[in-house]
Amino acid sequence: MTIMSKPLLNVTTPDKAIYLLKNHLNFETYKQKNRENISIKDALNRILSKNIQTLINLPGFNRSTMDGYAVKAEDSFGVSESLPSYLKVVGEIHMGCKPEFKIDMGEAAKISTGGMLPDGTNAVVMLEYVEQVDDKNIEIRKSVAPWENVVRKDEDLKAGEIILKKGHKLRPQDIGILAGIGKVNIEVYKKPKIAIISTGNEIIAAKDTPDFGQIRDINSYTLGACILEMQATPVYKGIVKDEKVLLEKKIKEVIEKKEADAIIISGGSSVGSRDVTLEVLDKLGKPGILVHGVSVKPGKPTIIAVVDNIPIFGLPGHPVSAMIIFNIFVRALSNWLQGSDWQLESDKQIEAEIDSNIASDSGREEYVRVLLYDKEGKYYAKPILGKSGLISNMVQASGLVKIGLNIEGVEKGSKVMVKLF
Repeated sequence: MTIMSKPLLNVTTPDKAIYLLKNHLNFETYKQKNRENISIKDALNRILSKNIQTLINLPGFNRSTMDGYAVKAEDSFGVSESLPSYLKVVGEIHMGCKPEFKIDMGEAAKISTGGMLPDGTNAVVMLEYVEQVDDKNIEIRKSVAPWENVVRKDEDLKAGEIILKKGHKLRPQDIGILAGIGKVNIEVYKKPKIAIISTGNEIIAAKDTPDFGQIRDINSYTLGACILEMQATPVYKGIVKDEKVLLEKKIKEVIEKKEADAIIISGGSSVGSRDVTLEVLDKLGKPGILVHGVSVKPGKPTIIAVVDNIPIFGLPGHPVSAMIIFNIFVRALSNWLQGSDWQLESDKQIEAEIDSNIASDSGREEYVRVLLYDKEGKYYAKPILGKSGLISNMVQASGLVKIGLNIEGVEKGSKVMVKLF
């Protein structure tokens, strides 16, 4: 089938494009084969492929949170500076040791922060409220409630409790709790591999010196860094001329050798190269092309396809457009392939006041680069205007402001949410 040069097909909203993509991917097949066991030392930002349940209580024993004396709280009831209570010291609790004695009424034991309370005690009186009378007796001048200054044996975690759920992205504190329950190896989703194919007769390697009309390959490196940032693995497939045979061969190589879980064709959506990409994707396999054009500015001529359960994205060649489309679709796909929720929006957002008017066309989402700055304790967003082919715009920007489909611009002084890079 030959696809003649033509305008974009039915332009699709981002939400509709994602709906089509999700419904043509067999995620169950993917997730069954894409799991691995790793050490928690290597688990930061990885996504759990099964629930984590604790089989033990944490801390596992009644533990003092203060330096002082372990007592029966009842021995302190009614105590004050003017009406102290006298207790007999029957021992000292050493760190990391289980007390071999029991405390009865009228008795106490010296204890340090983190020490294990002996049987019979249910509170700790802080040192500053204790006076040493002699070698065997103390005077306490403040009452304590039952379990005051104590972490109970199951107060942090209870045996049988699910502490982390499947699909959770692990943070430093999560790694800590896994260590606390002795779970040093865990099952996570493998990092998705995403192949990058850069296309264009004018594109040359970054290490080469361009002649007139040639430009270095910016997008392979930019997109590769974006992939690394989202905890996936880039697979660099080099530069391909705008020729059907060459592009088809490169895509088939990735699919047949199972080199990647998704493919990005950088520059494959411009006039000319778009026709090459469309024709190649249309005959490679089912279901083929799902989306040809999205209602996003910049990035309208985006192509989305699925071939043999491999999602393929034809991104615009302009660096700004490529990064914005990547953040809308590919970043969300990576999260989904790792068992997390499909999130269109960035987690890193901050409210700011726009410092000048922004015009926008109704009927498509527009992503405006902005520079954040602080003035008298308040955040402002300054639009960075310029063509989508200028990578310096993205370098200068702190993030993006999204203008919705049916909004005709934003007035100076309006509150906006800035999606931070």
